[in-house]
Amino acid sequence: MKARHLTRFLVTFVLHTLWLSRALVARGWEAKVTIDWGKVVQVSRTAPTYQIVATKLQRPNSPIRRQIYEAMRDLGAEYVRFQAWFPWPKLAVAELKPPQDGTTYWDFSDMDPIVVDFLEATKGHKIILNLATIPEWMFKTPNPVPYPADPDEMDYGYEQGTELRDPSMKEVADYFARLFSWYTQAGFKDEYGQWHGSNHHFKIDYWEILNEVESEHRMTPETYTALYDAVVEAIRHVDPNMKFVGMALGGEDNPRFFEYFLNHQNHKPGIPIDMISYHFYAQPKSDEDPYVQQFTIFSQADGFLSLVKYIDLIRQRLSPQTQTTIDELGIISVDDQRQNEKFHISKPIPDSYWKLSAAMYAHAFNELSHLGIGAVGMSSGIAYPNNNFPSVTMLDWTTGQPNARYWALKLLIDSVGPGDKQVETRVDLPFIEAQAYITPAGQRKMLLLNKRDQPFEVAIPNSAGATERYVDQDTNFHPAASRTLNGNKQILGGFAVSIITFPQ
Repeated sequence: MKARHLTRFLVTFVLHTLWLSRALVARGWEAKVTIDWGKVVQVSRTAPTYQIVATKLQRPNSPIRRQIYEAMRDLGAEYVRFQAWFPWPKLAVAELKPPQDGTTYWDFSDMDPIVVDFLEATKGHKIILNLATIPEWMFKTPNPVPYPADPDEMDYGYEQGTELRDPSMKEVADYFARLFSWYTQAGFKDEYGQWHGSNHHFKIDYWEILNEVESEHRMTPETYTALYDAVVEAIRHVDPNMKFVGMALGGEDNPRFFEYFLNHQNHKPGIPIDMISYHFYAQPKSDEDPYVQQFTIFSQADGFLSLVKYIDLIRQRLSPQTQTTIDELGIISVDDQRQNEKFHISKPIPDSYWKLSAAMYAHAFNELSHLGIGAVGMSSGIAYPNNNFPSVTMLDWTTGQPNARYWALKLLIDSVGPGDKQVETRVDLPFIEAQAYITPAGQRKMLLLNKRDQPFEVAIPNSAGATERYVDQDTNFHPAASRTLNGNKQILGGFAVSIITFPQ
């Protein structure tokens, strides 16, 4: 009986395999790319970039601090977003205690080294600075909110309040104006008129106001918009030419927030809406193995892209001059979603995960460039296990070595960006994505990526003799590999992100 069942199974399996093989051949699973170099679709305005969150690994005593900032300098990205986040109170808040009886408690000793290192590492490039955390003493809470004495210790309980103790919002606005002055005007006068000097004269291109406000402090669109206006007014008293980023929403599916904030009638006269931001993280389900996750993640990314189109229609209708940055984009792994387990890693993160994440970012970047989004920020520069999100890191948290996400981002930064003429490009296989473009210098290039964990043959016209640089399953933690293409048919590796430069 068992033998008969086994024989039946083997026959069925062989027949199914033969049918599937024929079906794949019949469907033409060799991808064919068609390029019309004479038909410019649009000129790209989109910069590939990233965000980095202040953590203990960037502090002066960190064994990988040097590697982190060297990696940032080597990327040379525009619109890099730096965020000081509330779970590290001493790294994110410069005034942890309220002023009292003529004494203030301003202290930049833990925050300053990280912020200054960031500003030095990105000097000469446009940046977005987000020192987002409002001191908890500015909120009404039943008891004073404690914070760890150790700056290396995280505390997700630091953020508690939802109602400001100063309904005029001046207290919060003045706090951020003083932070801005500290880094741009060599210091500030505190609440009692005492000067605090910094000697910093950094150029900050954009100041982003707060972070994920719909969850952090659970602000309504009305409250956030009023607070945004107050902060903008206070900072513009220091620098009338300063530009701002608004909202930084954690969820993109809140149309009321966009409708309210982007309507200039809901702002004070003269308040600019220079740029808006929001975030996206794909999140696989707990019962999905790596094979299944690739389908979930790209499907979720495509759902996000549909929402971006909808949001951008709101922007075009209400505030067409406003730019958009997606300043956090990545994947939060199943392990990272278990926040009650303190971001426990149940098993090592496989190399294939980093490549999947790199390919998803490249796909999102490419599609967002078609929508005219100003910048797309890979999240995040450095992260680590135990109270942080290790699955979003671009660098190894023990060695500082870049992973495939970093190298794919660097490949894009070095190869594509604003000013490129995107020409009509078609691919007849949905798993392969391509966009050809002509650089301002006249070079003909093409972004090519594979959304599946298996190789495909790709036919590319006139590609013989072209140079390819790529990140795929074989490059692992190494920089993009390069090769000269022979013939017009190439093998594109699983989750590959490739840039092809055609002969002149």
